[in-house]
Amino acid sequence: MTERLRSIVIVGGGTAGWMAAAALAHALQGCAIKLIESDDIGTVGVGEATVPHLRAFNHSLQIDEVEFVRAVRGTFKLGIQFVDWGRIGDRYVHGFGTIGHDYRALPFHQYWLKLHLAGKARDIGEYSINTAAAPKGKFISGATDVPANSPLSQVAYAYHFDAGLYAAFLRRYAEARGVRRVEGEVIHVARRVDDGYIDAVSLKDGTRIAGDLFIDCSGFRGLLIEQSLKTGYEEWTRWLPCDRAVAVPCEKTAPATPYTRSTARAAGWQWRIPLQHRTGNGYVYSSAHTSDDEAASTLLANLDGRALADPRVLKFITGRRRKMWSHNCVALGLASGFLEPLESTSIYLIQSGIARLIQMLPDRQMNAALRDHYNAEAAFEMERIRDFLILHYRATERRDTDFWNYCGTMSIPESLEHVIALFRESGRFYRNADEMFGLTSWVQVMLGQGIVPRAYHPLVDLVAEPELARLMEGVRGVIASCVEAMPAHEQFIERCCKAPAAA
Repeated sequence: MTERLRSIVIVGGGTAGWMAAAALAHALQGCAIKLIESDDIGTVGVGEATVPHLRAFNHSLQIDEVEFVRAVRGTFKLGIQFVDWGRIGDRYVHGFGTIGHDYRALPFHQYWLKLHLAGKARDIGEYSINTAAAPKGKFISGATDVPANSPLSQVAYAYHFDAGLYAAFLRRYAEARGVRRVEGEVIHVARRVDDGYIDAVSLKDGTRIAGDLFIDCSGFRGLLIEQSLKTGYEEWTRWLPCDRAVAVPCEKTAPATPYTRSTARAAGWQWRIPLQHRTGNGYVYSSAHTSDDEAASTLLANLDGRALADPRVLKFITGRRRKMWSHNCVALGLASGFLEPLESTSIYLIQSGIARLIQMLPDRQMNAALRDHYNAEAAFEMERIRDFLILHYRATERRDTDFWNYCGTMSIPESLEHVIALFRESGRFYRNADEMFGLTSWVQVMLGQGIVPRAYHPLVDLVAEPELARLMEGVRGVIASCVEAMPAHEQFIERCCKAPAAA
């Protein structure tokens, strides 16, 4: 007990800093937590789309969902619609949840494959409630007046929200539980002579703040983890060639869609994230294939409504820190690395890092075995997400611009080559340990972008074709009926969690 952590210092606010502060304040007792941030240093603030895991994070903090959605002017998300990725004119939805249901110990898509290869199956999107409901603008968070096995009873969903409002929401939560915010800019990091651990940080006004554990949430610059501890960076630009983004909000002109949209452009892709009060937009692009001005012009020409601000350019390098935990410092968020927002994983990686830290919480001695295990798990997780993102670029038939020609012909990691080859041969995917994306995600993206298996699992042939047809039509019929019964997304928000009018 004498060696337990007595003080934690979080350097940087924003989404990462305040998520860490809120979670640690909830989990720990008797440990002083300080968060240092400066009003003069802005945050990136464009990560407004999430994955379903955030629901678990909020639930673990006992945050009321209705209060949360209202506070962040949020909307709901059933998945991501991809436009023009495989070929110009294509579109598909990567939906959360499941495709159909397992049957005779095999995943549903294996049975679908047999009929699809015979020209007797409908689009795979008709067999999942998320992918069927999203394009129709329908949403429900879960019905209680239906059978337990009904698709309406367990809809998988995430959120769109204003990241700045979420940080402010969590700040109120954390401060109410004893977290102390310190205004100021860190200008010096003092390290112990004997072991190199961080002893304290000094602010511009001369304030010195010591701690047992330091959490670096300082963004791309990695003030502690890189500038002081120099852990190094592993760059992935050769596989994820986009290195910039230009972002701008615009007026809301239509009911909010219950999905994020990703539209492929000449040198990258454009996001569209609908909130209750506005729409977030951005163009993620390769600076080797277009200029900042050209990117901004492309973005502004493809908005739903009037731009509400000037376009803002962000520069980044995809990759990760070689160590996300070094000495007595753990990096979270952009300080730990960056994977572009194609599948809305940025906030998830913050959440995952926090959960891993709490699970492996050290004492003041900073056990080296814990540290090594944390780094191994964090690296594995980012590399598997990296492969999933690379899949989107590599699995394209587009050759109409230099950018897409590069993406469609580039070499890829062996780990991804294996996944694609396995699926192409027999439609199989096997989840690797606790990687983030599971079978549904990989199957939907590979099929959506034209990787159609040559065959299916041999056990499928044990099911007679009439039985197979009844299975397909039964699932499709249930999904269609459920979608028909769902309210419109905008109506659901109006009835359940409408944000108050802005002051």
